[in-house]
Amino acid sequence: MARFTMSHRPRSETERMSRDFGWLAGLGTLLVVAGVVGLVYTAAVTLTSMLLFGWLLLIGGLIGLVHAVRSRGSSFFWLGAIVAALNIAAGVVIIGHPYEAAVALTMFAALLFLTGGLFRVVGSAVVRGSQFGWTLLLGLFYLLLGVLVLAGWPSNSQYVIGAFISLALLFDGLGLVATGFGGRRIVGMVSDQAARDVS
Repeated sequence: MARFTMSHRPRSETERMSRDFGWLAGLGTLLVVAGVVGLVYTAAVTLTSMLLFGWLLLIGGLIGLVHAVRSRGSSFFWLGAIVAALNIAAGVVIIGHPYEAAVALTMFAALLFLTGGLFRVVGSAVVRGSQFGWTLLLGLFYLLLGVLVLAGWPSNSQYVIGAFISLALLFDGLGLVATGFGGRRIVGMVSDQAARDVS
């Protein structure tokens, strides 16, 4: 009876781990499909993301305003009220003008790429550490990406944000799929080895 309990418990644990890795691979597959679909409909992804971002700002601002009002009389009140009002105003503007918000965010993303690439290129040239080549290559890639985004701005604004979000979904999904299938394979190998050791 004790032998059955000891052998049954690892088997159920192995099955549970294998099932969890299967769910992880399934979630990764959904993200990959969402990323591929998003790359086909980048304009729709950009519009949806802007509206979602606006509603999140609006709802967060309203919650912050309620919290600030409930804490009136404290030192937090004015800071909380100002931040909440800014969030509400930004949310209303983004919801009312999602394409204009995408234009502004695309410019902001291009400037981030340019400054980040410039810092990496200069930092790699000054420090010259063990990761010099990779840091320089990444910095040049960021500079190129920033220049390409700026070259097509503002006409590319309805596609850039959606493309970035879709690519992020795609690569995150591929990572989850690889982790899920790799984890299931490792669990299966360990289970087989344990079964051989018992026999």
